Amino acid sequence: MITEIGNDIHIAAELLRANKLVAIPTETVYGLAGNVFSEAAVKQIFGVKQRPANNPLIVHVHNADILNEIVRSVPAEAKILLNAFTPGPLTLLLPKKNIVPDMVTAGLPDVAVRLPDHNLTLALMAEAGLPLAAPSANPYTYISPTSAMHVLQMLNGKIPYILDGGSCKFGLESTIIGFPKGVPTLYRKGAIPIEEIEDKIGKIKLATSEKVLAPGMHAKHYSPKTKLIVSDDLEQDIQKYSHQKIGVITYNVYSNLLANEHQLLLCRHDDFKTAGANLYGAMHAMDSRDYDIIIVRKFPDTGIGISINDRLSRAKA
Repeated sequence: MITEIGNDIHIAAELLRANKLVAIPTETVYGLAGNVFSEAAVKQIFGVKQRPANNPLIVHVHNADILNEIVRSVPAEAKILLNAFTPGPLTLLLPKKNIVPDMVTAGLPDVAVRLPDHNLTLALMAEAGLPLAAPSANPYTYISPTSAMHVLQMLNGKIPYILDGGSCKFGLESTIIGFPKGVPTLYRKGAIPIEEIEDKIGKIKLATSEKVLAPGMHAKHYSPKTKLIVSDDLEQDIQKYSHQKIGVITYNVYSNLLANEHQLLLCRHDDFKTAGANLYGAMHAMDSRDYDIIIVRKFPDTGIGISINDRLSRAKA
């Protein structure tokens, strides 16, 4: 199979209607998309990603009205969040209708659904006339893609088409909120900080179940092939591993203990949203440089830093 890159939504829509897979851009990361109503397409998603069947997929829709086709009810708090954050990097876990194949939800009663904020993908879904099941377009547990070239490097020859929508704005996956027994619950830290969610609907509970109830809950995720260390003390760890080939991902300032060419700055002046947008790109770049170890400076546990640290803790697992 030859994998093409382009920005023709008509080609992409025709492939999706034929139950083929297309990589799609979103504001978070690139997704590996297929017709949510086709078990054949959904099976391909799991196969191409080598994703375990117990890990549910997110369903993408192009307008809020389509929610009524796939979910049985929308709690009041969910409606508040939809109005506040969509289109955008918010995913809601809601009780599914039978039209959604059990394979999409890993047999669970709730479906993860979101309305992405990317005009090209919204136009594609409108053209195809389909909601799309779309996890990140990368092999299972590897670094998520934030550009079309990332997808090509990982899935070349495995899918027919990559819809190129440029670099992803947020670069971190969506925040996932569910409502078990009516209680707003955080299942995945993401591009919308917890504080912004709580500003809208009050205190939210953190999911504590070890069972995978939503995408992104596996302990190992977003991982480069190179060993990755999350550092509370960058200078100390650079010295500790100085006998090995080290690449460093940091923010604000370079370390004086290592040549700048072996360091990547994610942001300056505590602009952590920019850091989040650049994180996966930096991890892809470092993983291609034949280092023995990648050391990443830990972020403050506030705002989007909490989500970045969550990704780093899973990447090092």
